[in-house]
Amino acid sequence: MQYPIELTFKLMTFGQRVTATDASGNVLMFIKQKMFKLKEKVNIYSDASQSNLIFTIASDRMIDFSANYHFTDAQGNDWGAVRRKGMRSLWSAHYEIMQNGAVDMTISEESPMKKVLESLLGEIPIIGLVAAYLLNPSYIITRPDGTPLLRLTKRPAVFEGKFVLEKLGEMPEDDELRSLLAMIMLVLLERGRG
Repeated sequence: MQYPIELTFKLMTFGQRVTATDASGNVLMFIKQKMFKLKEKVNIYSDASQSNLIFTIASDRMIDFSANYHFTDAQGNDWGAVRRKGMRSLWSAHYEIMQNGAVDMTISEESPMKKVLESLLGEIPIIGLVAAYLLNPSYIITRPDGTPLLRLTKRPAVFEGKFVLEKLGEMPEDDELRSLLAMIMLVLLERGRG
């Protein structure tokens, strides 16, 4: 994959649709989240025509507080999962990327204070809009030993959401793809912020 990878979505659309593009502007994935489902389900296609399904992300329960989101390819092969850590996520976003039932990588928010400031300022008219524009969260994927691998940063944008994924360390191609799927789910769950 050519980094940085950009994840963009329109804010004023019905349903969530995200486009992932690489550094050359090539579409890597088109993500569509089904609305009004009791369990989260996200379909990932090779392009915006939605003719070639490549991955599905599905929740294991209805309430997503500490839910597992499992990745499967179009042939039904298991690609791992990402799990939101419920109580810890109240202070700052924290996720675990699983492979074969074990934690392979973690995602954590780099500056939890931004989340607190955004929550406080977000309740004040006009100031809340400015705070949401200026206070952009960033998330980092690390190995259990603390080695940084990828960083996802929210970019300021008015009529769309824009996240940029940068590579910080070397990793196998399977881990890159699993990390991208985890970051897509993180963007869908955390996109209301910033």
